[in-house]
Amino acid sequence: MHMSNENSPKVTVIIPCYNREKFVNETIDSALSQDYPNIEVVAVDDGSTDATPVILKSYGGRIRVLEHPGRANKGQSAAINLAMRSTNGEYVAILDSDDVWEKEKIGRQVRFLEANRDCGLVYVNGFAMDEKGKRLYRLFKPGHVETNSPERLLIDCYMFVPSCSLVRRSAFETAGEFDEGLRSAQDHDMALRLAEITRFGYLDEALWYYRRHPDTQSGKHSRRRWDAGFRILDKACKRRNYSSSARRKRLAVLNFRLGQCFAEEGKFLKAGLRLALAFMLDPLRAVRVICRAEKIL
Repeated sequence: MHMSNENSPKVTVIIPCYNREKFVNETIDSALSQDYPNIEVVAVDDGSTDATPVILKSYGGRIRVLEHPGRANKGQSAAINLAMRSTNGEYVAILDSDDVWEKEKIGRQVRFLEANRDCGLVYVNGFAMDEKGKRLYRLFKPGHVETNSPERLLIDCYMFVPSCSLVRRSAFETAGEFDEGLRSAQDHDMALRLAEITRFGYLDEALWYYRRHPDTQSGKHSRRRWDAGFRILDKACKRRNYSSSARRKRLAVLNFRLGQCFAEEGKFLKAGLRLALAFMLDPLRAVRVICRAEKIL
């Protein structure tokens, strides 16, 4: 990591960690290897029961390590909030403890936000990778454009606040803290709240690697994630007058995903009911999926 430059805006990198002994070294190293000069790395141990705390402490003064009182496991939202309250960087980047950055990631994003003062967040393209680090596919397709439509983000949570984004702290302060009542899908909730109060920018540069493996929160708790989606939708509609079309299409997505979860669990009656409801809520999209004109990852 380069030496700090007092003339550069300070960037706080927050890495919430829970039982990531296999990946957290690579994640932290990618944060410390950024070519941006004024950066602090803060890792929060969220009550890990594996070797994660030992690994974090092995970095000594190169990173700050925080933990909840009593080493409690409170979830990613609480871990991020703890770090936010303990830091003051002008920009904040949240890095999932199994993801990886290219060394230019933070610098490119800082330059974008410095040049585009109307934007409170900028995100980048990247690749999904498997457990061993093999590239799988590009995350955003060619031609992806940020439309700055909260309704589009409500319907399909196409971008993530963790890992791919850099956010002005002032935008986080306006949006409010992460919802600690959500133990899943808190990234979509926060992305929506940010989209409602600031503009987003997008850099079509592959500077981020999103690790897909069986132990990810989205993989282990997929039904919990989609169940949380109903609460997130309800919160969003209380904050903002989203159109009935957007609400209906989001409900279709949630029911479709829950139908997939129930099918994987062998609960075929529940799966059928959810999939039928998704079809009724958004029949045009359902037909596209059935005809394979639209791929659902």
